[in-house]
Amino acid sequence: MQLRIGDWVEHAVNWLSTNADGWFRLLSKWIERIVEGISDLFLLPPSYVFIFMAALLAFVIGRWSLSLLTLIGLFIIDWLGYWEPTMNTLALVIVATILSIIIGVPLGIACGKINRLSRIVKPILDFMQTMPAFVYLLPAVFLFGLGIVPGVIASIIFAVPPTIRLTELGIRQVPHDMIEAASAFGSTSMQTLWKVQLPVAMPTLMAGVNQTIMLTLSMVVIASMIGAQGIGTEVYRAVTMLKIGKGFEAGLSVVLLAIILDRFSQQWLKKRKTNKQGA
Repeated sequence: MQLRIGDWVEHAVNWLSTNADGWFRLLSKWIERIVEGISDLFLLPPSYVFIFMAALLAFVIGRWSLSLLTLIGLFIIDWLGYWEPTMNTLALVIVATILSIIIGVPLGIACGKINRLSRIVKPILDFMQTMPAFVYLLPAVFLFGLGIVPGVIASIIFAVPPTIRLTELGIRQVPHDMIEAASAFGSTSMQTLWKVQLPVAMPTLMAGVNQTIMLTLSMVVIASMIGAQGIGTEVYRAVTMLKIGKGFEAGLSVVLLAIILDRFSQQWLKKRKTNKQGA
């Protein structure tokens, strides 16, 4: 007798499509408008204005080396002719990362506090991280259609586990004596969470966010196969047309964007640590 898990999955997806179609349409419009709005905002000023603004922000957050890296990296992307696709990709990454944080951080905190929930969630996270990313595209397309939205949804499913895992790890690593001291001074559970546990867990939590950003970027090429616009579309087009040079240029743009975002998140965390030590 053959185990027909695939049939169960298809029935579940068909049931969702039939009974929650209106909700999925509403969510799809909401996500699409946000991604397109952020993308239009990034493309509103001339590219060189955006580049200098990003370099200035990098200098404020970090140091001159980050500002120089941002300046050179974004200018190279612009000179290669991939400015608009890169901004579309950046908008998709930002929305997918923010939604991953909104989902992952509260769930990670809950797992860090409730052992039973942690035991239930961990196998699900293992499943999400080991399942081939292409598999996520099928239900995403079926429920949300082609375009930006299924790319965002698939990116969230693929990229949210590190945020959940490392948030839980950060919460569990907070010394018990600190929690007991906060309780002794009359702090409520919520006050202890916001003023003791989250600040101590922030470096580990931010490491999870950083990994989520990188995994989201790794999905841009796969998401381009279902109509998600961006630099991944250029990579996919170059692969299908066997244009090695174009593929390298588009891939280099993805790498440069990934490095800049990675350094931004790391430097922001370092500055946060420095400010706390100074205080």
